[in-house]
Amino acid sequence: MAPQDERYADEKIRVGEALSMDWYEQAEGYDSKFLGEQYEIPHPGLSAELTEDIAPLQKGSVILNYTHFSIVMSRSRRLAIYTVVNIDGSQLQDAGRSDKWRYDSRMDEQYQSGDEIYRDNDLDRGHLVRRRDPIWGKDADRANVDTFHFTNCAPQHKDLNQDTWLGLEDYILEHARSNKRKATIFTGPVFRDSDIAYRGIQLPEEYWKVAAIVKDNGELSVTAYLISQKGLLRTMQTEDELGPYKTYQVKVTQIEELTGLDFRHLREHDAYPAEAVSPSMTIESVQDIHI
Repeated sequence: MAPQDERYADEKIRVGEALSMDWYEQAEGYDSKFLGEQYEIPHPGLSAELTEDIAPLQKGSVILNYTHFSIVMSRSRRLAIYTVVNIDGSQLQDAGRSDKWRYDSRMDEQYQSGDEIYRDNDLDRGHLVRRRDPIWGKDADRANVDTFHFTNCAPQHKDLNQDTWLGLEDYILEHARSNKRKATIFTGPVFRDSDIAYRGIQLPEEYWKVAAIVKDNGELSVTAYLISQKGLLRTMQTEDELGPYKTYQVKVTQIEELTGLDFRHLREHDAYPAEAVSPSMTIESVQDIHI
């Protein structure tokens, strides 16, 4: 999700031309063995309902592979069911913004939420795979461009990620960079039938993140996070005061229950404190994060 300094200065969205199929054929996508052969993390399993709702690709696949990350899209919601990215903290690079959002030519545009959602309102174009995360190695520039696909975009209230969620993303990325460590990050929205309908799509009230790293002792460590923008979205339809938004660290099983995803063995490596008496912990600062 894009940090504050990466937001557009105005409401005009620059839509780029579709990329050629050759561009995508060079993208290998998410590597399930990125953390090591013994730490293989496959794509999550999907409930029967989610499986039926996967948006098809023109060539029959269901996974959109990009440079260092992959996405599975919802047919009905026109947003990602989940994204997953490989981060290599030893090879991270800086790159200027592409600033051109594109439709993915491998998928019919009817399954992608485009620029019409974000005009003249308080919604930001939130990167699900954060722009800086896959920008590493020899293909860093390609990864930068790939993050600006509408398939990687989600409607987030402009006040959503200015504080703790941004701090969380910075903390994870800098942890990987400073320790020259690899990380695997899943991110996505929580879909509910009760989500507010707006300009042809329903706006998710919550977003989640599941992060996996290998610690110095060789153990796999997994953490899960949840952020709510429910109070903020109410202002899209009413003149009520802005509601609060909170970021929580939660158990991996809670994300599974909310989304219909199955993270398989990752729940066995959950770093959520065993002594915690609550199923969620409010994150007020990075000191509250347990990795």
